[in-house]
Amino acid sequence: MSEDLARLDATAQAELVRTGEASPLELVESAIARAERVNPEINSVIHQLYGRACERAAGELPDGPFRGVPFLVKDLGSGGMAGEPMHMGMRALKEADFRLPIDTYLGERFRDAGLVTIGRTNTPELGILPTTEPVAYGPTRNPWNTELTAGGSSGGAAAAVAAGIVPFAHASDGGGSIRIPASCCGLVGLKTTRQRVSQGPLLGDFASGLAIDFALTRSVRDAAALVDEVHGAAPGDPYVAPAPERPYRDELAPDQGPLRIGLMTQSLLEVAVEEEVASAARAAAKLLDELGHRVDDDAPAAPPAGAGFDPREAFRIRYEAAQASTLDQLGRVLGRELGSDDVEPLTWAMAERGRAHNSGEYLSAVALHQGLGRMIAAWFEAGHDLLLSPTLGEVPPPLGSFDDSGPDPLDAFRRAEPMGVFTAIFNITGQPAISLPLHVSEEGIPIGVQLVAPFGREDLLLRVAAELERAQPWAERRPALWAGEPAPEAA
Repeated sequence: MSEDLARLDATAQAELVRTGEASPLELVESAIARAERVNPEINSVIHQLYGRACERAAGELPDGPFRGVPFLVKDLGSGGMAGEPMHMGMRALKEADFRLPIDTYLGERFRDAGLVTIGRTNTPELGILPTTEPVAYGPTRNPWNTELTAGGSSGGAAAAVAAGIVPFAHASDGGGSIRIPASCCGLVGLKTTRQRVSQGPLLGDFASGLAIDFALTRSVRDAAALVDEVHGAAPGDPYVAPAPERPYRDELAPDQGPLRIGLMTQSLLEVAVEEEVASAARAAAKLLDELGHRVDDDAPAAPPAGAGFDPREAFRIRYEAAQASTLDQLGRVLGRELGSDDVEPLTWAMAERGRAHNSGEYLSAVALHQGLGRMIAAWFEAGHDLLLSPTLGEVPPPLGSFDDSGPDPLDAFRRAEPMGVFTAIFNITGQPAISLPLHVSEEGIPIGVQLVAPFGREDLLLRVAAELERAQPWAERRPALWAGEPAPEAA
């Protein structure tokens, strides 16, 4: 085929199948060839499902909008199907070769959309860190610069999409794990509203609603079309997000009117922000202003000091409790109690702290976070449509920056604060947020900017994201490690 499939988004690849210019098997075999070309260097795909993928592509596929498009599923979260390996970055699960016992609801929706899963992607152990360097599988490398992190916890997915292996991939986000790697690798990273996408039947929610499952994409239209296919309640969900008024695909039309957008370049949590990422957000504000929107500096105020209101400590309590709970559940699945030798030092330290918290502390942390959610919601209610910020508080750091081998393994988690300082807040509030690859650093590394909408308003995010993509397109940018043909000279 003369077409360079690597450069096409999922919508364009699916169109080739619909018009008969390519078969699903051709798309899948091409993606596998690209993976074999670059994966040894970036280490993004850790479970190869190539034979099964080819068999499926050669057979009858559901007539969904992405029929025949190759796909990758993160080795963590709620996107897989029965029989697929799921090791969550853990040596214990790798040694046991643990496999999903049932289909997930989201996995079924990916399948019904016509997607063909060719493998599963690398993730840090239990998705804890904003970098992908598990002991069990080794580091995933950023295709733009292999000395740098690809982000986490969906770093394997991000590296694979950025390098051109697949046009989009499943990802999950419990503190920025979609948006952080999107920023590091130059992708679109949509964190949907809490419970927009079901996490069942294995989960109701994670840590009382901190995490969501969705995807990393290269185009806004792919994000819109995919969320159309996978959103909505499933049996047993503990709660659901508000239903959209119309398909998200319909939100991408131009000239839908100006919005009021607040700009936030300083952290609400007293964490230092690098000037290069703050400058990227200001440049995005200028572009939005040129597009006719009203942008001001009226950002949400920091939470009040005192009265025990520390969002970071409350986040740690919830996250530590989640690790303790996860290890307990996995121990039951494996038929033995997991110990410190089964996991990395940070994981064990967090689980031990999680076990030390009492139930009252956990509920207080959730209540404090709900209070923060009301504060942020009130800011939107007072007259703003969107909030603009950097995605990260720093440019992507080198691999090895999150070392947990020292005297206090928790230092690695504390080091993560600059990476998640603008993202984790909106896991706390449950609001939708999106990272867009609008800028690059002086060294040529992507820098994302984040837009945040009121609860349930992905329509606003996608509308403005599509507008920014038209005004400042990123589709022709290529990382140093690219699985397809070289970029055009003009790109």
